[in-house]
Amino acid sequence: MTYAYLFKYIIIGDTGVGKSCLLLQFTDKRFQPVHDLTIGVEFGARFISIEGKQIKLQIWDTAGQESFRSITRSYYRGAAGVLLVYDITRRDTFDHLTSWLEDAHQHSNSNMVIMLIGNKSDLEMRREVKKEEGEAFARKHGLIFMETSAKTASNVEEAFVDTAKGIYVKIQEGVFDMNNEASGIKIGPQHSLAATMHAGNKGRKQSGGGCC
Repeated sequence: MTYAYLFKYIIIGDTGVGKSCLLLQFTDKRFQPVHDLTIGVEFGARFISIEGKQIKLQIWDTAGQESFRSITRSYYRGAAGVLLVYDITRRDTFDHLTSWLEDAHQHSNSNMVIMLIGNKSDLEMRREVKKEEGEAFARKHGLIFMETSAKTASNVEEAFVDTAKGIYVKIQEGVFDMNNEASGIKIGPQHSLAATMHAGNKGRKQSGGGCC
């Protein structure tokens, strides 16, 4: 399938917060309750539509263990979108967000869009992190915020799509250098074809002229 743009995402956060489950729910519409720990990096992709344009999301799901942090850091480069995930039932995963955010800012594009995700919202009875705390952290650091459930699919679609919308707005505003691969955005064949056709139509109109 052709596309106008390709956006590269990276999913980060502690082990066991549900990063792989979020990716699987978004790409395959299914939940896998028992998931092996991610070793290094896993990959997924899906097409979405924004303002009538096809966008391909290329999503890298990273390992949360400290021993893999050096591998994870290499994937920050060239990411346009970051999904920073914590588990609302585990206070420690929320407490570690600052460290993850510092890593993201240090190793990736300064224009990237970061979505903060409080996952496992279906486990309300076991909640240790209030929604207001997630909202406050996001406000303080200029992030988008959403609570999700990879199990019930609540807000999973919205989290990935809203991140893409944030990137798309920045493209329209000219924030990203589209010629720089490190931006995490690639212009696709659909966009190039549309631009060529537009130029051709413009040329025909100019050269047509009237007889009277």
